[in-house]
Amino acid sequence: MKAVAYQVRQLGGIGLACVLIASLSGCASAPPREDAEAYAAYQEANDPFEPVNRVIFEFNLVVDRILLRPLALGYRTVVPTPVRSSVTSFFDNLESPVILLNDVLQVKPQRAGITVARFVVNTAVGFFGFFDPADGMGLPRHDEDFAQTLGYWGVGEGPYLMLPILGPLPPRDALGFIADSFSDPLYYILDGEHITGDDKAIYYGYQGADLIDKRHQVLDEVDELQKTSVDFYAAVRSLYRQTVNDEIRDGKQDPKDMPDFDYTSSNESSGESDKQAQGDQAE
Repeated sequence: MKAVAYQVRQLGGIGLACVLIASLSGCASAPPREDAEAYAAYQEANDPFEPVNRVIFEFNLVVDRILLRPLALGYRTVVPTPVRSSVTSFFDNLESPVILLNDVLQVKPQRAGITVARFVVNTAVGFFGFFDPADGMGLPRHDEDFAQTLGYWGVGEGPYLMLPILGPLPPRDALGFIADSFSDPLYYILDGEHITGDDKAIYYGYQGADLIDKRHQVLDEVDELQKTSVDFYAAVRSLYRQTVNDEIRDGKQDPKDMPDFDYTSSNESSGESDKQAQGDQAE
């Protein structure tokens, strides 16, 4: 759902305009506190700009329906699977510097070592990342970005925001998106403001190819979600948060979601059962 782009000034301007529009347009009305269930659902959604977010979401769907999805479908149809896998691997390899930086910021030396090893192996042996021999060597890929780093250190997501083209980007994740763009070496190597002529075609071609590659990876999942969802907007909001929270925890289960076993009650019940069994034997 997250588009990749390097023109952060323009994207930041769009995001700011979106927030200003949302502020001027008013917020979604909170249900009365007396309606405990509805009020709890409102608090959990944390989507005070929902009316505006839904309008932007519909705009994004139109753009996707007219442009991105047909391009992704054409890409899947024309380009063979092995080539698509190589392209994805290449773009993944280019994200290694940002992943490494956030591994370090989260004080995860083992994961940082894996990121460095993957980049070296895939760049040197995997033909600049078009192949992924590192995975076969027991060095699986993982994702890290600055939004995950902020979440790892306890920074809250903030109110849910839907931005034009970029999709869901609450304040914490929007800040992370901007930080990742500025910390990515490719931002400076492929800076659109400082290149001219044929280089511009390379720059925009790189961005477009990356965007289409990411869209084609989720074609089936998005189609299925849209087909089975009663409220597609709410489903995307829920899925986005679940995905981000899972990434922040590195796939580990949230302790709050684990079953609450009452060992005391269990032991007491066991003791009572033993006493009952002893009584039955005595009789």
